Amino acid sequence: MSDFALQALQYYGAGSATIAALILSLNLGRRWSGWAFVIFVTSSIALIAWGFLDGSAEGIGVQNVALLAINCV
Repeated sequence: MSDFALQALQYYGAGSATIAALILSLNLGRRWSGWAFVIFVTSSIALIAWGFLDGSAEGIGVQNVALLAINCV
């Protein structure tokens, strides 16, 4: 995979997780919280892909496997 694609996964994962955390912290209601968890799931998927495709980031991949499981619960 190209460096650009790996970097896109990395920054999407980090940025979307930050936005989802902000939405949850604002306590805007159930609908917004539900969308925040959807965003968290996409963030985890991006960071899992980045973590396992970039040999130096496997720890992030493993961490996000666990976070994805938590968000699905």
